[in-house]
Amino acid sequence: MKTTRICLAAICAALALSSCAKTEKAPADTANKLNVTVTFNALKEMAEAVGGAYAEVSTIIPDGVEPHEFEIKAQDMKALSSADVFVYNGLGLENWVPKAIEASGNEKLIAVDSSEGADPIALEGDEAIEHGLYDPHLWLSLKGARIQTRNIATSFARSDPAHAEAYAKNADAFIAELDKLYDEYAEKTKAAPSRVIVTGHAAFGYLCRDFALEQNSVEDAFATGEPTAQQLASLVDFARAKKVKTIFVEKMASPAVSRTLASEIGAKVVAIYTMESAEDNKSYLERMRDNLDAICASLIE
Repeated sequence: MKTTRICLAAICAALALSSCAKTEKAPADTANKLNVTVTFNALKEMAEAVGGAYAEVSTIIPDGVEPHEFEIKAQDMKALSSADVFVYNGLGLENWVPKAIEASGNEKLIAVDSSEGADPIALEGDEAIEHGLYDPHLWLSLKGARIQTRNIATSFARSDPAHAEAYAKNADAFIAELDKLYDEYAEKTKAAPSRVIVTGHAAFGYLCRDFALEQNSVEDAFATGEPTAQQLASLVDFARAKKVKTIFVEKMASPAVSRTLASEIGAKVVAIYTMESAEDNKSYLERMRDNLDAICASLIE
């Protein structure tokens, strides 16, 4: 992952200049809404589900940009300087967050680590040394999204107590949809003859834990670098031994290597969503269902 560099002097200067500019009055329909900033798309959808009519949600990391490699810039700080709530994933994904919060100068800002209370999956070896202790991909798990949604609702109620009941009800409704999806696919995966999936990068560890599946991947959890010839050969042997017929590929994680692997073992390549960006005009729940459908299909081939 690229090293994040934040120039505090440049950021503060940019904020000072922006504060001198004339500010337009917010539209009547958004003037009294909770101003929420999140890091990427999956969290945006959770925040919107919780906030409903009472929150306006924006993202810092643009669609199409890999969160593992994002570098915050001065212009990204404007949203934080005026936000009421800032939601980030945690688990080492956004290592620039503490400095960004400090540089924002926003004393009213409530920052919420949406992974708080989760049971994290530990990283091992060089990956742990370079990136931190844990796999950050909690949002790709239905149980993980449940925790994140509840943490978001708690932070909204803290910032806007007048609508705390609405936030709690909205969170309950979204979590009910997550639970319904989990129950449906827990039954399907339980009956599947295979327990193994192979992915472009190791982003689905929490989802696999949800359903007692095993993940093996072309790249590690932080999608850093392509496998060596020896590692790829080992993955080929694994896939053949497990009779893997599908290689799952994500847009931003070594699709060429995944296709090479698929060709080597005679498997097909199937796209899977990581939900870091908005994709195909589909909601979080729709994309999660698509992922689970594809995974279940691969387990019975």
